[in-house]
Amino acid sequence: MKRYFWLLVLLISLSSCKKTPVQLTRIEGKLIPVDSSVANSKLLDSIIAPYRDKVDKEMNIVLSYAPESLVKERGTAETNIGNFMADVCYEHGDSIFNKKTGKHIDFALLNYGGIRAGIPEGPVTLSSAYEVMPFENSMVVVEMSYPKIQELLDYLAQSGSAHPVSKQLHLVFSDAKPVSAKLLGKELNPKRTYYVLTSDYLQHGGDRMNFFKNPVSLINLDYKIRTAIIDTFKAKDTIRAVVDGRVIRKTNQK
Repeated sequence: MKRYFWLLVLLISLSSCKKTPVQLTRIEGKLIPVDSSVANSKLLDSIIAPYRDKVDKEMNIVLSYAPESLVKERGTAETNIGNFMADVCYEHGDSIFNKKTGKHIDFALLNYGGIRAGIPEGPVTLSSAYEVMPFENSMVVVEMSYPKIQELLDYLAQSGSAHPVSKQLHLVFSDAKPVSAKLLGKELNPKRTYYVLTSDYLQHGGDRMNFFKNPVSLINLDYKIRTAIIDTFKAKDTIRAVVDGRVIRKTNQK
């Protein structure tokens, strides 16, 4: 009985003691390579196989056809795949934006680095869309003041990359400076704002496109860029895109 009494006292004293805060003092990590040296698990393979087969089957469904390859090229003012993506985003995004606001988007601008692969000539599958755009980027519409548009033009002139621009905007650069910027054939108006479609990643300053920050207004379309590409593949039996001179870069040699 005495033994149980002292055990009870000990438990009460422990429960009444002030707890000492625990602090993290060190984190250790170990790299475990997953390669051919790792033994296969028949059990895991049997569990994963049905899901893998289903995904492979869905990803290989043919949605459209490309009569020629859409490729991402360096050292050019524009690319056919960039034009394709910008025009696709404008087409689908403008429809959603108009339903939300009753207004229209002026043009679309994406980034060269956001295109992760080309589309080879031949059958176009669901997998093609994931290869071109593996990211979960959504479309947003940024209302920009004229000074911000000027920053945008300066950025494009100096970057030298073929950032995708939709066909509504025609640009001419000379020696890394903007010379002409026309929207539907007309010079930009310093007294108005412009609605520009881009990705949520770029709107937050991705790829140093800081001119998209702090806009006059911002509308999230809740529509992924990849979804727009897939919807286009499903709607059109033939995917065509051309380099049409919407961006021209000149170099004045002395």
